[in-house]
Amino acid sequence: MESNSEWKEYATGLIKTEIARKNLTLVNVAQKLQVMGISETPQNISNKINRGTFGAIFMLQILKVLDCKELRL
Repeated sequence: MESNSEWKEYATGLIKTEIARKNLTLVNVAQKLQVMGISETPQNISNKINRGTFGAIFMLQILKVLDCKELRL
């Protein structure tokens, strides 16, 4: 059975990988979120991602601005 810390690392890696695939910075991600009406600073996004404890809503918002249609689990 996997521990919570392993799940946090997995979630963090998943989001970081998708951002890298799109060749975006966290500044770009923050700008795209702003267009959707979501106010997040690049530092706040970084903190949430690195903690790995973000909620499903935040994850979906990030995936939406990345135009991610599918995930490789």
